[in-house]
Amino acid sequence: MSRAAALALLALAALTALRLLTAFWLPAAPDEAYYWIWGRALAPGYYDHPPMVALWTAAGTGLLGDTPFGIRLLAPLGVALASVLLARAGDSLFPERRPGIWAAALMNATLLFGAGSVLITPDTPLLVFWCAALWAVARLHATQDGRWWLAFGLLAGCALLSKYTALLLGGGVVLWLLLEPRARRWLRDGRLWAGGALAFLVFAPVVYWNARHDWVSFAKQGGRAGRVGAASALRYLGELIGGQAGLATPIIFVLCIAGAAAACRWWIVRRDAAAGLLVTITVPAALLFLWQATGSRVQGNWPAILYPTACIAAAACLGPRWARWRGPGIALGLALTLVVLVQAAFAPLPLPRRSDPTLARLGGWEAFAAKVEEARRERGAVFVAAEEYGLASELALYLPEGVRVVALGDRWDLFDLPAPTPWQPGLLVRSTRRTGAPLWPAARQEGELVRSRKGIEAERYRLYGVSVPSEGPTMAVLPPRR
Repeated sequence: MSRAAALALLALAALTALRLLTAFWLPAAPDEAYYWIWGRALAPGYYDHPPMVALWTAAGTGLLGDTPFGIRLLAPLGVALASVLLARAGDSLFPERRPGIWAAALMNATLLFGAGSVLITPDTPLLVFWCAALWAVARLHATQDGRWWLAFGLLAGCALLSKYTALLLGGGVVLWLLLEPRARRWLRDGRLWAGGALAFLVFAPVVYWNARHDWVSFAKQGGRAGRVGAASALRYLGELIGGQAGLATPIIFVLCIAGAAAACRWWIVRRDAAAGLLVTITVPAALLFLWQATGSRVQGNWPAILYPTACIAAAACLGPRWARWRGPGIALGLALTLVVLVQAAFAPLPLPRRSDPTLARLGGWEAFAAKVEEARRERGAVFVAAEEYGLASELALYLPEGVRVVALGDRWDLFDLPAPTPWQPGLLVRSTRRTGAPLWPAARQEGELVRSRKGIEAERYRLYGVSVPSEGPTMAVLPPRR
């Protein structure tokens, strides 16, 4: 092992240790608590996403218990593995330049991965298996050994089990096979088709689950784009570009764009097949997100899949004038990541909710659950209920053992969870940000509670006295904390 590789591994180990420490310290975000519920009610599919994130949360809590650290344990460890695989992929694609360490460093210095890897979302296993599949196809290109198609198929199937946007990875590779003359020979190799069949077999349980549930998950994720006016389209495009510049950090964002453009030149002018692979995986997906932003808002985490290949392109295809910005870009990204993690964990800056997303998502959940439990006892309620899936999941995670949490909403009809007993009294907790009347029939308002962190309000909630009706909206009793 070279000295540079040894230093890179030490730096990655230190960064992973920091992420694990932060993961231990932070409370669970609402989406993380929701995915914890998934892990307690394992199924081949869910309304929102495929099941891989549920398997990860189930594995982590199986080792460390139903705690925020257990829920997100595999996230920092998985991103560390993805970093190593990305570095190996870069070196396999461009063995003369050996850009792997720089590519992994650029990726880890973005806020998307530097801070985002502390939390567990479907994007986390997607990133890990995306990088693993990219490593497999890079080894295929380097060795010309068709057996790597089997590894690629297995890993791409696992990426599809993580999030449906993994289709863009397979689509990019297929496009490379069609457009790159030196890759077309694989179309006549049975191992390529065996790898594709393996990917489908891995993903087949999700197809089966959707077929039994009216294709609800496919319909939800496939119907994201809509039509808006020109002003809204420009606003959404501006949000997408500005958001990515912030989440990737400005210097790395520019380097990734320049790297993708340079890879296009390498493919066209130099006929570099490795650069062509980066282009077909990165550019069509980027254009798809830009097109989608003309019709609907693109969430900031969705384009995260662009950065592994874009970072390799930035590390491998840019000349010395651009390369001198890699160090400052990584330094700025790591500094911003540290600021975000410190603010999330300790809140040294007294920022209001509108200026601090860590307050809205992470602030004060344990203390708030204690307030809810006190209100439940005062009113003699048998259970606590919530309409928002994230709020219901947080309450199930943080309320004392034995306190039942009832969740409302059609999505819970897709889970194999019990219904509450009719006519029992309960306490409904509902954010004041929700408009309209409660979904619960005959709810009686009985006060308010505030969730806060260091005295700064994160959210305000109304309390309602309720009882379980014999008929009404879909209700499910969430699994208790073990």
